[in-house]
Amino acid sequence: CKILRCNSEYVAATLNLRGSGRSAAFCNALRSYSHCTRKTARTCRGDLAYHSAVHGIEDLMIQNNCSKEGPTSPPRPRPPAPNHQGLETLDICNYEKSFLYKHGQPPSYQHCAAFGDPHIRTFHDDFHTCRVEGSWPLLDNDYLFVQATSSPVAKGSNATVTSKLTIIFKNMKECIDQKVYQAEIDNLPAAFEDGSVNGGERPGGSSLAIRERSPGRHVEIHADYIGTTIAIRQAGRQLSFSIRAAEEVAHAFTEEQDLQLCVGGCPRSQRISRSDCCRSHGAAEVARALCKEMLPVEDVYFQSCVFDVVTSGDANFTMAAHGALEDARVFLPNAEKLHIFQ
Repeated sequence: CKILRCNSEYVAATLNLRGSGRSAAFCNALRSYSHCTRKTARTCRGDLAYHSAVHGIEDLMIQNNCSKEGPTSPPRPRPPAPNHQGLETLDICNYEKSFLYKHGQPPSYQHCAAFGDPHIRTFHDDFHTCRVEGSWPLLDNDYLFVQATSSPVAKGSNATVTSKLTIIFKNMKECIDQKVYQAEIDNLPAAFEDGSVNGGERPGGSSLAIRERSPGRHVEIHADYIGTTIAIRQAGRQLSFSIRAAEEVAHAFTEEQDLQLCVGGCPRSQRISRSDCCRSHGAAEVARALCKEMLPVEDVYFQSCVFDVVTSGDANFTMAAHGALEDARVFLPNAEKLHIFQ
């Protein structure tokens, strides 16, 4: 079913219509759109996007007094297609574009982060500090699996930090081969496990790509085919993880995939109260002064920073909270939700 191509040609034909000839050109575009949908009628019979397009065209033709017969828009010049499936495949592998064609509006996004001791900001803006030693899934859905492994910050310490991250981008037929990314402390590669830096040989392989922002310190993975961006950072002796995911992708899981720290936060038995750390007044004041330099707003990022600096004795933890806040600033669609106060 090639309805997305019809949609994109209609959008392109009507995008810049201005001036006196607008209504005639608009009718021409609608007739072209109608002609395109008729050509796909047989293969698109069961497709909802196809049926909503057909009804939409009829309504728009009536509203704009367009006759069914008459001239059509000139065909859009097509750049040479890199493969036999042409542009439709590349559109399928651009989540934002295809979502816009189907729904007439951009997708909604959600943000999750895990940093420091580890602190989890869930997709629903809940915030927990966890003791989670060992391996725990941050995400486990139809498109992505992300596992964080935590170890004690120092010998005999109750505080744990993320020491390893494993991210699996699951196989998606037109777009990417399955790809695995692994990071450990002092080993933040700018490539997948197989040495590649993109989604492989498929037509939409470039819709998954790794970018090194700061060698050994900050890597970003862009998965345009699922409208998702991931940032992995190392600050001091800990790794942090941030994600901006399309809402539809974040929610694509079954009841069996119920343990995901990004979705439900830490299990109750694994949660720690941040106020427990700071009974030693002197250590807390030193930590507050250090954190205040990097995090002037006294929100949960600031409180997490104080907790981490006191429990670990490592001033580098100020960078972990600061990096998480910077990622949230970029990834959060709603800037008013940036700071959480508890």
